[in-house]
Parts: sequence; C-alpha cells; structure tokens
Amino acid sequence: MKSLKELYKVGSGPSSSHTMGPEKAARIFKSENERAERFKVLIYGSLAKTGKGHMTDKAIIKAMSPVPTEIAFITNADFILPHPNTIDFFAYKDGLQIATMRVVSVGGGDIVIEGREEMLASDVYKQNTFTEIAKFCKENNICLSEYIEQCEGKEIWDFLYVIWGSMKHSISEGLTATGILEGGLNVERKAQLLYNQRYIDESPVMRENRLVCAYAFAVSEQNAAGGTIVTAPTCGASGVMPAVLLYMQEKMQATDEQILRAMAVGGLIGNLVKQNASISGAKCGCQGEVGTACSMASAALGELFGMDIDQIEYAAEVALEHHLGLTCDPICGLVQIPCIERNAVAAMRAINAVSLAHFLSNTRKITFDLVVKTMYETGLNMSSDYRETAEGGLAKLYRVEC
Repeated sequence: MKSLKELYKVGSGPSSSHTMGPEKAARIFKSENERAERFKVLIYGSLAKTGKGHMTDKAIIKAMSPVPTEIAFITNADFILPHPNTIDFFAYKDGLQIATMRVVSVGGGDIVIEGREEMLASDVYKQNTFTEIAKFCKENNICLSEYIEQCEGKEIWDFLYVIWGSMKHSISEGLTATGILEGGLNVERKAQLLYNQRYIDESPVMRENRLVCAYAFAVSEQNAAGGTIVTAPTCGASGVMPAVLLYMQEKMQATDEQILRAMAVGGLIGNLVKQNASISGAKCGCQGEVGTACSMASAALGELFGMDIDQIEYAAEVALEHHLGLTCDPICGLVQIPCIERNAVAAMRAINAVSLAHFLSNTRKITFDLVVKTMYETGLNMSSDYRETAEGGLAKLYRVEC
C-alpha cells in the first residue's frame, strides 16, 4: 500500500480526476515532446461527458501552453476503455505524428500511463487490509498512528503539518469569499452566511451543525471555483475532513500534533479504500468519494478521541456502510449540485458515526474490509449513468441550460 503522500495532495479544483490528473499527464507529455509544434488530446468516457463542467480542457490547455492544443471529447468511443477516465495524447511536428501517450486518471489526482506501470510509487505498507493492520498493531502493542510512523518514517509528520495548513487555509479563504460560482447554475456561495448566521437561543448541537457545515461549504465552494484544496481523498470530497477536524480542534483545544495523528489515521482508511476498491466517482460513484471521506473523518475523530482500534474500525465502517449506493450525478457536470451540500452532510454524519462506535463497537457484525469490498462491487454494478457521467439522477431530471 502506498504512502499517505500519494493520498493527500495540494492542488486546484474542481476535480482531482478531471483536472489534477489530466493536467499532470499533460505536463509529462509536453516535457517529453519539446519539439512538438502542436498537440491533440482525445478525452473519453466519463471524463468526456463531464469534462467541460469539470474544466478538464482548461487544465490541459494550461499545462500545454503556449503550444497550440486541440481537444476533443469522445463520448461514444467504439472500443472498450481501460478505465472510464481515459485520455490519448498526440504530438505533431512538420505535419507528422511524433509521439502518443495513453493515460487513465484513476482518482485522487493519480494517473497511470499505459506501458509505464513501473513509474507508480512504491509500497510503504506491507499490510493491505484493516484486519492485517489491526492484527499487527495488537501483536506489537502499538496504536494506528504509531504503526503509520513505523511505515512512513518520522518525516510523515512534517508532510502532514503542511497538508493541515493547506486545509485550514482553504477554510479561511472560503469563509471570506462571496458571490456566484461560475458554470451557469447560479449557485451562491453560502459558507460565510452559515458561519455568521447565528440562531436565536442557539443550542450547542445546532451550533456544531452550523459550524461544521460552514467549514465544509467553505472548502467545497473553493474547490468548485477552482481554488486550492487538499484531496481527502479527492477534490470533490475535500470538504469533509477539514471541516470535522478544524471544528473539533477548536472545540477540544486539541494541539496540531493531535490533529496530525488524526489525519494520519484518516489517511490510512482512505488508503485502504484506494488499495482495495476505488476512490474514483467515475468507477464507484460518490460512495467512493464522499463515502470514503466520511469514513476517513470518522476514523480521524476516533484517533483524536483516544478510541481503541476496534472502535476506530467500527466508526470507519459505519460511515462508509451508510453511503453505499450513493450516486455521482453532478448537474451540468459541475462540482456544485449536489456535491457541496453532500460534503456538509457527510461531515455531520462522520461525527454521528463516531458516537455510535463509542457505545456499540463490541456488538458490530460487519468489518471495515467487508464494507470496502461491498462498496466496490456496488460501484461496478451501478449503471454508468450514476458514475460521474451527468446522465442520471439529478443531472438528468433537473432541467437547466448549462
């Protein structure tokens, strides 16, 4: 299993698979073809169907600049795609094709270049399931964050400190921004309103819901606007972890060190889903994105609250289990409706999952590994209309000119 450094990435929204991944691939192809006079890029599958709304073309053109680049969205490819997010790059000089490269954007900003699988990052974890990890930790009398440090090295804390700073910055920026998000849906930024709109005789529970939602909206709106966020595990689900952790840090007066250890455990959960299933909305629907983010946040809170390994597993399992079947149906292919609200709902659900785990972990029947397997099978069996193609659900039934 790969490092947490391959999971948490700082980059520009609105989509890790649609903007960060393709932009990364474009930069690689351009650097390898400096003699090229022009480029052509063919974008297929789910990536093509929502590429305009997700700014895929803009990300690629930006990376290829100043070389002229022709982009075509192929929504009806007559061959079997290796992945719903497939891209072909072509380079030309003197009217002749001089190079090609096929890339799949697998989610979370990661790409796989066909024929270059050896370029993938090396594994740093020997264990690949939660069951294996829990067994190792119990045999060696260590907690999950200590296990992560053993595998990653002490430098992981410096990395996570930078990531935490980026998460907090995305919240602070989102809370100060107002106006209408671009794209044609006329979605108004609401984070600042939620943050400032205190209720009369506001109860502690209502205040918690309002602030957690405000923080989640702040990051998700930044993402929708193409701002800088952290994949946790993806751009589309980037609001859940920061919202939950910042609120709890403020409430508990937790130190940054405690937050970093919570982030590490949350990241471990995200890595397990990425290893054994998928965090790609094009592959598994939104259960793979926001469902995983909710599971990560629940596990992170479990660590922050000092829960044992079984309780943390139960929190992560509950959070993911109750996102099973969640579709990815972005209206107009934009990461706005229902994506922004969905991050806020998942953040609140993460807190609820931890509460259940505190009381009921000794009664659980379903393991985290089993629910990850279930999520993956559910995603593969889900109609492609509900996997980031904007052809089903709200994207189909909400009629609006984009």
